[in-house]
Amino acid sequence: MGTPDPPRTCAASAWPFPRTVALARSCHPGPAAAVTVIAAVLATGAGLVGARRALLVAAVLSGQLSVGWSNDAFDARRDAAAGRSGKPVADGSVSRRTVWAAAFTAALLCVPLSLACGPLAGTVHLAAVAAAWSYNLKVKATVLSWLPYAIGFAALPALAALTVPDGPGPAWWLVTAGALLGLAAHLADVLPDIEDDLRNGVHGLPQRLGPTATRLLLPVPLVAASATLALGPPGPPGPWGTLTLAIALPAAPAGLLLARRWRKAPLAAAALVALADVTLLLARATTPT
Repeated sequence: MGTPDPPRTCAASAWPFPRTVALARSCHPGPAAAVTVIAAVLATGAGLVGARRALLVAAVLSGQLSVGWSNDAFDARRDAAAGRSGKPVADGSVSRRTVWAAAFTAALLCVPLSLACGPLAGTVHLAAVAAAWSYNLKVKATVLSWLPYAIGFAALPALAALTVPDGPGPAWWLVTAGALLGLAAHLADVLPDIEDDLRNGVHGLPQRLGPTATRLLLPVPLVAASATLALGPPGPPGPWGTLTLAIALPAAPAGLLLARRWRKAPLAAAALVALADVTLLLARATTPT
């Protein structure tokens, strides 16, 4: 209360449309694009084509935009106090009011787009978007900070499967693996900012654990996701599943063993396992079992 808005700067003035560029940058474009592309691949794997696939992609994109914009708008003052670079709202390149307006507009668009995918599919997706908003507004500072990530990542394969008319529904192992990857994504996303977050009063699960414990914990949900994706479907794990396990099982302990000599070894190992997991997730989701 009473804290002034972040100062306005002319950091983006070199661009033809500085506020538009700053607004686009403030939506977390990298994660938003990555999640939307994964949703498109999952939709294709579920058998969705044409307008129905485009509808699902639009629903996911609008939800991601709303989450990204709300995150930057809500955290603007904290980001400015921490001196975090690359935050257009925090450095004054675009106003909080503009970003909040964009966030609510995207959220409003997300509702009909999601429900058009089907009542159950739409409800699942809107619940995931609501969970992400709750993270931005409150939950990120609680011990349940991991939960919105787990819900959001689990919802992606569920949304794709539920959008298929009269489809079989989502496979349990896909949803479970998605939740585990969401937990890992939360740990990896927060890890670089733990010290700043603690100074600003944010006490989510990773902040309570501390950077060392979080770094050591990160490979656990990734290896669990590897095992779920490789061994969950009926039948043998196949070449992709076997390869993923062959990468994940030695990579995780190797990262921990090398941590004394290289502080970032657990994070590097986790990134390798995450890449293998996401590849297997997409392979499983696009291959009939």
